[in-house]
Amino acid sequence: MASVSGVVADATYLVDCARVDCQRHLYSHKTPVYVETVVKAIADQMHVYTQFGSSRPYGVSLMYAGFDKVCGFQLYNSDPSGNFSAWKAYATGKNSVAAISTLKDDYVEGCSVKEGLVLAMKVLQKAMDTAMPEPKKFEIGVVTRHDK
Repeated sequence: MASVSGVVADATYLVDCARVDCQRHLYSHKTPVYVETVVKAIADQMHVYTQFGSSRPYGVSLMYAGFDKVCGFQLYNSDPSGNFSAWKAYATGKNSVAAISTLKDDYVEGCSVKEGLVLAMKVLQKAMDTAMPEPKKFEIGVVTRHDK
């Protein structure tokens, strides 16, 4: 799963490239690709476009959330330069400084889903430009893992 801040057209292209890379790996190795491998591939592609004057760098920061059997649940962030890093909790985009500050103060490892949703709402409220946030402006999704 990926979230985007920046030029959405660039993000769409990069996400499509990631999907193709994942399918190639699945077809050739018969196993799902590791999350960090996907992040590295996209970050490398983003970095290449910063090296030459004849092409424009991608104007997007991406946050990747995923799960694999080796490392479990993971969260990564990459910026337009191609640098990426792993996080327990992070925010990107407009007013991300306020959101990150809130996460640093209030994030607790191993919190329940309900506590995580309350924290997410608190972070979104701090990051929004309005004094009175309206429920119709929020959209939250919860991703879970079910073993077969």
